[in-house]
Amino acid sequence: MHQEKIETIKSAIVLADAQNQDELEAYRLKFISKKSVVGELFAEIRNIPNEQKKEYGQLVNEVKQLADNKFQELIDKVNAASKKAKSMDLDLTLPATYIPVGGIHPLTATRQRIIEIFERIGFNLSEGPEIEDDWHNFTALNFPENHPAREMQDTFFIEKNPDIALRTHTSSVQVRVMESHKPPIRTLSPGRVYRNEAISARAHCIFHQVEGLYVDENVGFADLKNTLYHFAKEMFGRETKVRFRPSFFPFTEPSAEIDISCLLCGGKGCNVCKGSGWVEIGGSGMVDPNVLENCGIDSKKYTGFAFGMGIERIAMLKYQIKDLRLFTENDVRFLKQFRSIL
Repeated sequence: MHQEKIETIKSAIVLADAQNQDELEAYRLKFISKKSVVGELFAEIRNIPNEQKKEYGQLVNEVKQLADNKFQELIDKVNAASKKAKSMDLDLTLPATYIPVGGIHPLTATRQRIIEIFERIGFNLSEGPEIEDDWHNFTALNFPENHPAREMQDTFFIEKNPDIALRTHTSSVQVRVMESHKPPIRTLSPGRVYRNEAISARAHCIFHQVEGLYVDENVGFADLKNTLYHFAKEMFGRETKVRFRPSFFPFTEPSAEIDISCLLCGGKGCNVCKGSGWVEIGGSGMVDPNVLENCGIDSKKYTGFAFGMGIERIAMLKYQIKDLRLFTENDVRFLKQFRSIL
């Protein structure tokens, strides 16, 4: 009697089929679950005479193995049918799914363009630490002990005695280059700098600078002017005019502010240039002999020029951005405007 029941169940398993998940679940309940017909066969073991239990157990295990193998076959069949149905639903004529693509930050684009312009005329790149000691940030650059930049209200000091501060300019990198390299030196030092200023539309406590240095024999002010003329016309356009205004910096003598003709009004005068037709972009000058001597360079044999510009200022002029804070607010609406920048 048990033999006939087992053979009947085996035949039912062999003939079983499933076309979808519901039929697959029905098979599982009938042949795999604890309350299935196979489960009932295992429950019958306690009623089988001891001398027949071994043979009966082997037959039931065969049925269970057959049911499990069949279940896996049906799972594979239903899954394959489901994948085929999904692939048949795909409409290849539909447009591709849109994947958002980011863009280059305007400050990064401006920095890269500045570097590209100066690399083409022989300048290499140099970098240095953002946390500097007094020597590299002030003393070697000819800052007097009572200079306002050394005061707590102008500089972020980390330690006092000895003074350790967040660098206020990338001129500290130029000092390190002059200490470790012999002339001729022609280097560009871009980087982040820090000054204790109130944040506004035209100022920030964290910003970016790029400074250039050229030291060699017989370097004159004409070399400085021609270098910056070239930069301004490459950066802002061939029609851009450049002028130099006498100024003072501790580390250069003579010194000059660099102005370019206003990009918005073409030099005619507007609100941006305050009616003057000119916009300041940075400072420059001939390297002070004291700075050269501080860095171990013979000032009687070598001369040099240096210049510095704020990358934010250049970007604001180039892309006509009126609020400095937009660069650091991470507003996607603002950044999306620069996706086309390469």
